[in-house]
Amino acid sequence: MTTNRRDFLKIAGVSALTLMTPPLILPALAGENVRLPGQDFTPAKSLTAKRWAMAVDPSKCSEGCMDCITACHAVHNVPDFRNPKDEVKWIWPEPFAAVFPESKHAYSGQALQKMRMPVMCNHCANPPCVRVCPTGATFQRPDGIVMMDYHRCIGCRLCMAACPYGARSMNYRDPRPFIAKINPNFPTRTKGVVEKCNFCEERLAKGQLPACVEACKQKALVFGDVDDPRSEIRLLIEKHFNLPRRTHLGTAPQLYYLL
Repeated sequence: MTTNRRDFLKIAGVSALTLMTPPLILPALAGENVRLPGQDFTPAKSLTAKRWAMAVDPSKCSEGCMDCITACHAVHNVPDFRNPKDEVKWIWPEPFAAVFPESKHAYSGQALQKMRMPVMCNHCANPPCVRVCPTGATFQRPDGIVMMDYHRCIGCRLCMAACPYGARSMNYRDPRPFIAKINPNFPTRTKGVVEKCNFCEERLAKGQLPACVEACKQKALVFGDVDDPRSEIRLLIEKHFNLPRRTHLGTAPQLYYLL
């Protein structure tokens, strides 16, 4: 059998590649997943939904518990200015009377009125903050999450004025010196930039639940796809009486408080 020059070069090339290529790389050339010690090249499957929403059961919140707030602020480099005037917050507690002022009446129980519940951005289906932003720094994803592009924010605060939930904070000072421990996996902000809860979209992309949900030992926070009739959150809000905030404004908030 005769071997022409082209066939000879092909055989020689494959032989050289086999000798030079480490055994761990050969499976990759064949399209197989490869795992090296201490590393995992298999990408995490992101969590997806038609519309993300959160259900909050304040009755499960322990008095004085700050686990959800601590986790959220640590993950997202939220500064602590130790000054109410400059306060930046993504999630924080408020009494029922402040969250639902329209629900107060002469015979409402004092225990309910004093109950403190976590509040945050409501990721409205019809967000007024998106409409008023002149630069597109505030925008809405197809899955309903209302996002912030910190590089586009010019600090005009129109979004703060438009938000009926007080869910946005302005960095009136440079926040970086006031972050206890910077998380290198999430961007820090600068002076003159507005920020807020983002439903942990960066964690969802890694297949993880929001930090506040994961940190809540009492399971007072349930997160999921409200458009999925089989999801836990959908079943909860269908089974229990719930109150979204200020629905008369037409914003269609996606936080549901179970009562």
